[in-house]
Amino acid sequence: MSPIALSVVAFGCILGGTLTGMLLRHMLPGHHLSSDAKDVVRLGAGLIGTIAALVLGLLIASAKGSFDTQDTQIRQLTADVILLDQLLAQYGPEATTVRNSLRGAVDSAADRIWHENSTASGRKMPFEASTAGEALVAKLQQLSPQSTDQRALQARAIQVSGDIARTRLLLFAEGDRPIPMPFLVVLIFWVSIIFANFSLFAEPKPIVIGAQVVFALSASAAIFLILELNQPFSGLMQISSTPLRSALAPL
Repeated sequence: MSPIALSVVAFGCILGGTLTGMLLRHMLPGHHLSSDAKDVVRLGAGLIGTIAALVLGLLIASAKGSFDTQDTQIRQLTADVILLDQLLAQYGPEATTVRNSLRGAVDSAADRIWHENSTASGRKMPFEASTAGEALVAKLQQLSPQSTDQRALQARAIQVSGDIARTRLLLFAEGDRPIPMPFLVVLIFWVSIIFANFSLFAEPKPIVIGAQVVFALSASAAIFLILELNQPFSGLMQISSTPLRSALAPL
């Protein structure tokens, strides 16, 4: 289920908690809503609210950290691709074929990174090296350096290609990190209890109902942020593939 759909479900559940509190207010006898009962319920709701706020904060920080890490890896991948192309350009005209292969490998890698991290079926597939990537490495190793400088450039290019492959594997390994559904269910349940407490002891006036809707929307938006940041290669806040795809100009 997409982050937007899950957030809408969360919003509905939170509003359901609010309505449950309103119904209980009208159904329960007056002595059940005494000051002692209010204190006990509010203390319990405050405890749950503290736990929920702590969990929400940790989840947002964790999701943002994961998003920033993978964004940094994409930037590192782009920088290594540019460096590899520059090394091949310094090698000489003999590396023109390899540079052309590099451009095809970059497009292929971008397609796979954004595809396998945006679909459930892609995340379930085992990692396989692309044909374009294997061809690039083979052509790098087949270069026949004629001077000491070319040998050094070839060795450096092979090393950078290894760095690119390592970063690519990290992106694949970190792509399948969904938030467990039971975790989300418990979190939404906690927030629904808190909103039920809000409406249990307050008259359902228009200002109260409007505030409850705004608060519920804010809480579901926090859940949306967590889910969206946890999927950096899809959705509304995805990492752009443009810098990687446009890193190398045509020869």
